[in-house]
Amino acid sequence: MYDELTQVDIDKMKQELEYRISVVRPKILEEVKFTRSFGDLSENAEYHAAKRERGRNESRIRYLRNMIKTAKIIKPQSRADEVGLFDTVEYYVEEDDAVESVRIVTSLRQNSLERLISRESPMGKAVMGRKVGDRVCVKVSDEYSYYIVIRSIVKGNDDASLEIRKF
Repeated sequence: MYDELTQVDIDKMKQELEYRISVVRPKILEEVKFTRSFGDLSENAEYHAAKRERGRNESRIRYLRNMIKTAKIIKPQSRADEVGLFDTVEYYVEEDDAVESVRIVTSLRQNSLERLISRESPMGKAVMGRKVGDRVCVKVSDEYSYYIVIRSIVKGNDDASLEIRKF
């Protein structure tokens, strides 16, 4: 299985990987050595915290390496009148009688609190390639779905301003 990511996603992961290896890892290793000198390791909370932090950093390094190695690079392109990657979509939710908007992004940059949704999410899958005026069924699960009507599409681009998910 692979993730479909843009070249900007890959570049951001490479930058974070380099930072974690060359800056974070040496700092944490120094911290582990320093806290080890505090004495009895069974009661040394600082030492255990430093080791936990080292484990988290190493886990993130493995994750980034795996993501870079297995990613399929895609280009964000779509027709001018269709919803594509990095576009902002305003839509009408029929059952709530409300207008909302989201921006479609890669899975690595999704953040629902900022209304950045993945193209792999139920909403992302439903609206990708659709046009203004289309009535779309968003299937959340086998038991629940709802209808939306696309009101507007604001074309976006992969400008590297969106951060990648941390953990």
